[in-house]
Amino acid sequence: MKQSITLLLFILFLSVNTNAQLQSPAEFLGYELGEQWTPHYKVENYFKHVAENSDLVTFQEYGKTYEGRELVYVVVTSEENQTNIDEIRSNNLKLVGFEAGDPTPNQKPIVWLSYNVHGDETSSSEAALYTIYELVTNKTAWLDDVVVIMDPMINPDGRDRYVNWNRSVTGAQFDAHPEAREHSQPWPGGRTNHYYFDLNRDWAWQTQIESQQRIEAYMEWMPQVHVDFHEQGYNSPYYFAPAAKPFHNVISEWQREFQTQIGKNHAKYFDENNWLYFTKEVFDLFYPSYGDTWPTYNGAIGMTYEQAGGVGLGVQTAQGDTLSLYDRLLHHSTTGLSTVEITAKNAEKVISEFAKYFSDARTNGSGNYKTFVVKKSSNPDKTAQLMRYLLDQNIMVREAANNSNPNGYNFSNGQTERVRIEKGDFVISTRQPQGNLVRVLFEPKPELADSMTYDITAWEAHYAFGVDGYALSGEIETNGVSLDTEASLPVNIEKPYAYLAKWNSMDDLKFLAKLLRNGVRPRFADEGFSINGSSYAAGTLVITRNGNEKLGSDFDRIVEDAADLLNREVTPVATGFVDSGKDFGSSSVSLIDIPRVGLIAGDGTSSNAVGFVWHYFDQQIEYPITLVNLDDLNYLNWDDFDVMIMPSGSYSDAFGGSGLDDLKSWIRGGGTLIALDRANGFLAGKDGFNLSRKSREGSDDESMDSRLRKYDTAGRESTTNSNPGAVYELQMDITHPLAFGYDESYMSLKLGSTSYEYLSDGWNVGVARDGTPRSGFVGANAQDTIEGSLSYGVQDMGRGHVVYMIDNPLFRGFWHNGKLLFGNAVFFVGN
Repeated sequence: MKQSITLLLFILFLSVNTNAQLQSPAEFLGYELGEQWTPHYKVENYFKHVAENSDLVTFQEYGKTYEGRELVYVVVTSEENQTNIDEIRSNNLKLVGFEAGDPTPNQKPIVWLSYNVHGDETSSSEAALYTIYELVTNKTAWLDDVVVIMDPMINPDGRDRYVNWNRSVTGAQFDAHPEAREHSQPWPGGRTNHYYFDLNRDWAWQTQIESQQRIEAYMEWMPQVHVDFHEQGYNSPYYFAPAAKPFHNVISEWQREFQTQIGKNHAKYFDENNWLYFTKEVFDLFYPSYGDTWPTYNGAIGMTYEQAGGVGLGVQTAQGDTLSLYDRLLHHSTTGLSTVEITAKNAEKVISEFAKYFSDARTNGSGNYKTFVVKKSSNPDKTAQLMRYLLDQNIMVREAANNSNPNGYNFSNGQTERVRIEKGDFVISTRQPQGNLVRVLFEPKPELADSMTYDITAWEAHYAFGVDGYALSGEIETNGVSLDTEASLPVNIEKPYAYLAKWNSMDDLKFLAKLLRNGVRPRFADEGFSINGSSYAAGTLVITRNGNEKLGSDFDRIVEDAADLLNREVTPVATGFVDSGKDFGSSSVSLIDIPRVGLIAGDGTSSNAVGFVWHYFDQQIEYPITLVNLDDLNYLNWDDFDVMIMPSGSYSDAFGGSGLDDLKSWIRGGGTLIALDRANGFLAGKDGFNLSRKSREGSDDESMDSRLRKYDTAGRESTTNSNPGAVYELQMDITHPLAFGYDESYMSLKLGSTSYEYLSDGWNVGVARDGTPRSGFVGANAQDTIEGSLSYGVQDMGRGHVVYMIDNPLFRGFWHNGKLLFGNAVFFVGN
């Protein structure tokens, strides 16, 4: 008996000792949560502290941000589960189909909690501190039945930017007055990452390093439940699931049903505390690149939780109450813990339905189109980029085993017709674990049950990457993808007269940028030509030794090294005398000056739009660009720049007085101005600029009856003038340098319904002849306005040029097929 008591006391001692050194957030940080901001390094240090002092937690660094801050997650579960965590994770991947074999009975649902994707929605990382301590001290019983993964700060660069600013403008006591400066952050704000990208629009596209590393970590676990914590306007009640319509049709009944169960569990706690909340409004589940939709399309119950906030430590609301940081973190902690609780209570059902989501796809496929084909004759660089993207999503790609002629949807012309499948064409079937995600990414026209949606409505992969192919309702015989390629025999010419390189992809643009950075001055052909029995299209790079003599023997090394690094095929030629077309000394073979490029940035410009361009130059093509503050334009020496990029912004003050005349004088002297997206609205109608807005026919003939609108349908009626984002087929003038490397038909992502007339004196390079989108929702009135409108145009002004880019090919960095257009504007149009 005495031995039994001693053993019991020893077991109790071990249990207590497990958390003996564990401190609460207040003990560790030296202040109560909610009293002040907790910067990234302290959040990370506390999570490390918990992992070091609790057997229920393990700590993992999964990457770094652009600014070098660590990205981490912790795994929180019972000691027994921690001992078997590799088995649990492996079983989960077997349920999905990412690993072979049958899972063992040791299966646990995984809940993934993601905090602070928007850096200025700061309360959620504070809530993460509260939540992890609660889980390992007061909620341990749940952890027998669930594994919790917590990413305490998705966007530390943006959050630290916000926190450091807010601390610098807040006094000893916060000022709750809504107009106090501590509630109004300066440009660019803390919402975005280093390059001003919204990481909550990047889950599917993974253009940013934070997203790429996070998705790789996520897919090593494939959780059953995912929560993305946010903040909204400070007068708003709390929002939690279930989500608003429209739901993408790929979402299962179980995913919808369990969202409701989770919401009801939250409501229980909110009702007890008399906290206001709402559900089923505003935040829909359609656009695939959110922190709720992308996990949903990967089988999870994906949800957004929105807390009132986006302000300093405390603010007075419209109701006269003070909303404190503690209030905000407490609400987020409540829903986070409630999510863990309800998942643990429904563990078996959550696991079985998760397994069914993937087994149904493997067995039956998904949607009306079961097979998607990418033609092997498509641009090889663009095809390779798409294939890399698909493999990163664990999407299987095979190739057609035989030639065939089934009926299918032809992405090139938008018609359902008899199509030609050739042996070796790439095949992506929905009969695979990621079949539902395949459907979402490739479906030609995703069905939109409700036009009141939150974001763009089209994103199809053939259009985004610029490849040809089909959608088939049936299946075709396939083989594994062959990696064999036909090697071309190198042409050996000692000391070539010139090197020739094709021009039709971003990889070609990267090659050009690298040459320019190394001091090489290439040329490009204004017209097609042939030499040595081979034909070359307009835009072909002609890299002559002439003009590069100062490089001496380094010339050949620079060209060849750049070609090897970027896997470019360059053809050396011994003469500048062509078989047909213009010789290399012709004025039709234009020398590319090394352009000095500027980008207008700062207060008054759209930080997102600035970021799209900045990232394009800095990370994608690696070419120098100078960011110039909008407020400094009046003092700018315009002659320091050859190209100036004008993103969306408010330009009336900057170009008031003589500012606009200075701009036009610079253009006439040889400068190239590239106006992007809404910046064109400022130039439209201005003296000297040939751009003019397009109005809808009959818009001035409003009838009296049309004014009799119902109040409760006003929002829905406004959609008739709306284009949240849809794909349009443009007619391209491929004889103009802006369109070099493209075909006469180009699929453009068009945002908004503001449209412009064709240029009366200029080059209408890309136009929307038809108002009906190829994919996505556009209201009837908006379609009328878009029909017969300009998308890309060039106006000659003196020795310079204005490039009007109504559609922004750099939007969110995922419309890869449009990026060469922007390169043409920078490197070709001004030459």
